Amino acid sequence: MSQLFHHQNHKRAITNSLSDNASVMFCGSCRKLQRKDTECQEFVKRVIMSHLFKIIMISTVSLNAFFMVLWTDYKTRYKLFRLFEVSELIFVSIYSSEFCMKLYVDPIDYWKDGYNVLDVVIIITVFIPYGLRKFKGKHYPYLNIADGIQSLRILKLITYSRGIRTLITAVGQTVYTVASVIILLFVLMYIFAILGFYLFGVPDGGDMNNWGNLAVAFFTLFSLATVDGWTDLQHQLDARNFTLSRTFTIVFILLASFIFLSMFVGVMIIHTEDSIKKFERELMVERHMTLMEEKQVILKRQQEEVSRLMQRRKNVDYKSFSELVENFKKTLRHTDPMVLDDFGTSLPFIDVYLTTLDNQDTTICKLQELYYEIVHVLNLMLEDLPQKKQSHSSENVDEK
Repeated sequence: MSQLFHHQNHKRAITNSLSDNASVMFCGSCRKLQRKDTECQEFVKRVIMSHLFKIIMISTVSLNAFFMVLWTDYKTRYKLFRLFEVSELIFVSIYSSEFCMKLYVDPIDYWKDGYNVLDVVIIITVFIPYGLRKFKGKHYPYLNIADGIQSLRILKLITYSRGIRTLITAVGQTVYTVASVIILLFVLMYIFAILGFYLFGVPDGGDMNNWGNLAVAFFTLFSLATVDGWTDLQHQLDARNFTLSRTFTIVFILLASFIFLSMFVGVMIIHTEDSIKKFERELMVERHMTLMEEKQVILKRQQEEVSRLMQRRKNVDYKSFSELVENFKKTLRHTDPMVLDDFGTSLPFIDVYLTTLDNQDTTICKLQELYYEIVHVLNLMLEDLPQKKQSHSSENVDEK
């Protein structure tokens, strides 16, 4: 028995090792594969990432949403039926072309983005009515539902709006916290629903419409939690002379509406503020990167101009350096900034440097005045020194 078990484990280990080796080899072979249409891929990628393409897609989705609003009016649908059919074909073609272009650029990483998966779901819903009309006929009973879910097309704007994606990210980050709040609210409603059923849902003289069973009691408590028509519900309880009805209603509204719903709103606001701050930081980083790229482009172009002018100066001997600088100035545009990489040429440094020079000049003036005073004192000391020597020599003569 033990030998059989050992044999099975050994066989399973061999199978796992073979599968691991096969997966490693497959991944290695996939990495070795290189696309031969890299230039076309880069071109399509630039088209997708361009600002013009985003404007076209946003305009298309917005126009499609407007046409769907007009489609709900039967008179307008009857008058512009042909226009709606042609526009529908154009919209579906644009959506399909966008999907094919994105899938062509990156067929593997495309499915890793949740917004791309949302676009695929929307495209599938676009083709559902066509399939139902083709296979089930125009009188299929659930065809209206398929036409109604076409309103999901407007969700394609989420892909091209970073602000909306930031809010969705904030909502996604609050899933666990909001779920905890909702569970606590459900527990509270469960307790009060059973309590309300036994207090106010009695068959004799009870409010059977609002507290007759647990499902109706939950719906009534939801109305109380949202503070929607709670006065009418309380009047119905007061009409039946329930003594604890007002205490029950006030306690539940305080707990459900003023605590749990306020907690829910507070959690959403906190996470939304964090996401907005993160979004602003990302925008600042992107703007900084864009400025750096523009700076590098301008710097490179100016270096090429200087190199070209220097080469021309080598070929032409009679041009001086001042003429070379003048020719370089002519190549600059009136809105073209001079890119200066050196820290010493920045305006803040120049301001600090000039201030430092002023302080140095003030210090030098004070030192000069001090030197003048020292020289004057030394001069006076030198003038007094011979008189002291003469007086000292005359004293020596008198002593002799």
